[in-house]
Amino acid sequence: MPSPLRLLLFSSLYPSSQRPIHGIFVETRLRELIKTGQVQAQVVAPVPWFPFTGERWGEYGQFAATPRREVRNGLPVHHPRYLLVPKVGMNLAPYAMAVGALRTVRRLQREGFDFDLIDAHYYYPDGVAASLLARWLGKPFVVTARGTDLNLIPRYPFPRKLILETARRADASIGVCQALMDSLRDLGADAAKLHTLRNGVDLERFVPEPRDQARRRLGLPDEAPILLSVGHLIERKGHHIAIEALPQLAPDTLLVIAGGGSERAALERRAADLGVAGRVRFAGVVPQSDLKWWYSAADVLALCSSREGWANVLLEAMACGTPVLATDIWGTPEVVSTPAAGVLMPERSAAGFVQALQRLLSSLPERAATRRHAETFSWDATTQGQLHLFRRVLARKLVEQSGD
Repeated sequence: MPSPLRLLLFSSLYPSSQRPIHGIFVETRLRELIKTGQVQAQVVAPVPWFPFTGERWGEYGQFAATPRREVRNGLPVHHPRYLLVPKVGMNLAPYAMAVGALRTVRRLQREGFDFDLIDAHYYYPDGVAASLLARWLGKPFVVTARGTDLNLIPRYPFPRKLILETARRADASIGVCQALMDSLRDLGADAAKLHTLRNGVDLERFVPEPRDQARRRLGLPDEAPILLSVGHLIERKGHHIAIEALPQLAPDTLLVIAGGGSERAALERRAADLGVAGRVRFAGVVPQSDLKWWYSAADVLALCSSREGWANVLLEAMACGTPVLATDIWGTPEVVSTPAAGVLMPERSAAGFVQALQRLLSSLPERAATRRHAETFSWDATTQGQLHLFRRVLARKLVEQSGD
């Protein structure tokens, strides 16, 4: 077996003790790599500097309370601070992030972790910051795009310029769906450097549980049709669309919304205005270890997002045998690709929701068939694809250095 690759995973999109489910898909992908025995890694996950801790400060209070160093699942995770300036922060964030992390990265090198490659996640600002660090330290780097970093941020001229410069300098770019790499190519990136490595699903964590047992465990009614919507309580996740569809559904239909965020009060008001407040249950933030019970209790998972790169909740639900109803955007058609998986909404609206749900319920797939569809998205192919790509990048660097 070749000597282990030493990776420095760089991303602000990584869980911490303060935000344990933030960016959990990045952590999962790294853990799958570590399982092979071919990778050693440490994580640098910058957080914005803020002077005060406490709930009154919301997310910024969590940033301030994040430890400088912690260990998650056996991996060292470092959280250097960087200055995020209001109003001009978007344009300056990559530079501030890189400068803030540089001392930490150099300390890791002095302590003996002289990594081979930077594995950066989220193109802007994280990937741009990784490009700067790679240049300063003389290391190769790869950037993974995950959604908003390419389907929204390039609308702004200066970030778009930096994204394209980073794509040119990167040894490779990875997209979690083909649509993201198509977008980066269309922006002007070199297609030869673009690779699609889709997220997998943890088929051991997300397993079907008996529906009646799951409902009793969660205090949900035995017979009612249950729809589940999972994600941050923000507009783009579209929880409001599921609420607005409820008046057009059977009167015993229950909508469960799992997640936390700033829009909860607005969603509660919307449900009350429509007279369906008694048919909406807010479950709050659900730990990853408990999500299988909510998926298993539901008849359908609904995802009404306006933007998604690769929505992990779709595969998680399917792995628990629950079919999905989702908006037809970005990587979602690559997941909801067979009748066993579920259906795509014809439009992102309450009417589109109702139409898609009726179509799904008229030919509801067996839960075992939905699980089998999810099983085609194991992590194995992605993990092997990363190992092959990273080793190819390093081999090319050795050839370039030998020719100098």
